[in-house]
Amino acid sequence: MIAIPGTVLCAGNLTEDILVWPVEEVKFGTTSWVEDITTSTGGNGANTAYAMARLGGRVRLAGSVGQDAAGEWILELLGRVGVDLRVERCELPTPITVAIVRRDGARAFLHRPGASRRAFAGGLPFTPDTIAGCTHFHLANPFSMPEMRVCAAGTLERARAAGLTTSLDTGWDSLGEWLGVIGPCLAHVDVLFANQEEAAELSGEADPGRAADFFLGRGVGACVIKLGPAGCAVFEGSERLDVPGFTVEAVDTTGAGDCFVGAFLAALQAGKPAAEAARVANAAGALNVQRAGATTGLLDLAGTLEWMRSRQGLRST
Repeated sequence: MIAIPGTVLCAGNLTEDILVWPVEEVKFGTTSWVEDITTSTGGNGANTAYAMARLGGRVRLAGSVGQDAAGEWILELLGRVGVDLRVERCELPTPITVAIVRRDGARAFLHRPGASRRAFAGGLPFTPDTIAGCTHFHLANPFSMPEMRVCAAGTLERARAAGLTTSLDTGWDSLGEWLGVIGPCLAHVDVLFANQEEAAELSGEADPGRAADFFLGRGVGACVIKLGPAGCAVFEGSERLDVPGFTVEAVDTTGAGDCFVGAFLAALQAGKPAAEAARVANAAGALNVQRAGATTGLLDLAGTLEWMRSRQGLRST
């Protein structure tokens, strides 16, 4: 697994999330009472960067928000945890997502892209100022940004040319283009993150091992398949590492995958081997799903490690 001795440059979307919990069904023409409506930061880029910083990582975030109060609020919260912000303000409104969450943590999203439509037009320029102190580039869900769909592969290739190692978290493609976007990226990715459903859509393989073989055979250096409550599987060369998750009661699974990736990268940055990085990432995901909000349940690295010690021997079911 790659080492990350310097800052991570993360590119991705930033959104304002409105979470409604719990909702078992929506009936038009009626009013339903719920227990909580929460506003939080969201977006794959923002969540990943927040998780990295919360766990002590050094991260610089590039993206786009609107020139509105929501954008200002998101940037203030990210800055508060130590994210180095290189976020553009554009004339479109800050992206917003309404997450309708069931009591078991499952959710459905309604999303307005807003400023994400302007993010990374022509790709991210890897200027000396942009990459100063960075040794790694992470691309968080290119599907969420229309312009990045077109230039994701070129962006990763330029990151490599600038001397950075790379990672990519695929995300879910609501437009169904899948491998048309991700396929050209694979030869430029050192670590690929995908959940089991995303990996199956991209590779045509439901089995994580066969899906990983598909990605590794197309140039990916290492592949991390997120398996939800079951944990994750890490594939590198001919080796497979299965790392079980933690048994918790899920309240809201929004952002869990992003928190997993952010924690994994922060652990690598802290010098942890892949097996330990995977355990920390599983713990971050498990902690986060116990509270409503995309990053609300996260602890710092010391708190996460202590929580892991308190759960030693407990495995996910």
